[in-house]
Amino acid sequence: MALFITSLNSGSNGNCYYIGNNNEAILIDAGLSCKETERRMKKLGLAMSKVKAIFVSHEHTDHVKGIPSLSTKYTIPVYITTPTLKNGRIFIKKENLIELSKDQPIHVGTLTVTAFSKHHDAADPHSFIITCNDITVGVFTDIGSVCDRLTDNFRKCHAAFLESNYDETLLENGRYPLHLKNRIRGGKGHLSNTEALEVFTKHRAPHLSHLLLSHLSAENNHPEVVQQLFDKHAAGTEVVIASRYQETPVYLINGIKPVLHEAIKIHRPMQLNLF
Repeated sequence: MALFITSLNSGSNGNCYYIGNNNEAILIDAGLSCKETERRMKKLGLAMSKVKAIFVSHEHTDHVKGIPSLSTKYTIPVYITTPTLKNGRIFIKKENLIELSKDQPIHVGTLTVTAFSKHHDAADPHSFIITCNDITVGVFTDIGSVCDRLTDNFRKCHAAFLESNYDETLLENGRYPLHLKNRIRGGKGHLSNTEALEVFTKHRAPHLSHLLLSHLSAENNHPEVVQQLFDKHAAGTEVVIASRYQETPVYLINGIKPVLHEAIKIHRPMQLNLF
């Protein structure tokens, strides 16, 4: 069974990633308002009724802002660790709370979601892989440094959301104060373009059909720079910049690698039939 993926938004102003099939879907984080999440999903032809769970990567506002209202309005279970819940001071109805345990597969219909630890300046941060039959999608953002857990899981992916947060030169010469620059590049902040590219070129599987580059800094990066950098090494993988201003198209992930960067996109008339 194929998976459908989209970034509803990606950046410090809000993060929300949709992964689903014909029957059910999940959100990884919900950093947009409930109203904006609804608007963008409707625009893409995606039904909120398909969303059966929200998984929380960590407690920063740009990842959790919309969770209380979405969870309450649609009675969506929220998988979150206790340290993340406490440190984020997120109000979620008790009946909608489910404890998230790392390295333990969680079944949401025919989807299987597994969380694993990552390096980030949060209480208990996690990345995720989502599988359905033989198709695997990874969500790897807000990562301070590359570790074996990241590379091992990246190798499994048919598609991945991978952070490419900053350009080293732009960060070094930019207006951020030194302490913030050091936080970003200090091992528990974010991945640079160079670090993300190394993950991509050294650890991708032959079947990686789509790479959605995510959480780009508005101040210390440029989408055009990232696109050009990765396109040089794409080798048939469709490379997409996940915008901080709008949703991406919905992409069909079916285990078939596109030829010459030709994305397999679900256009709106088809989406109405699928969802």
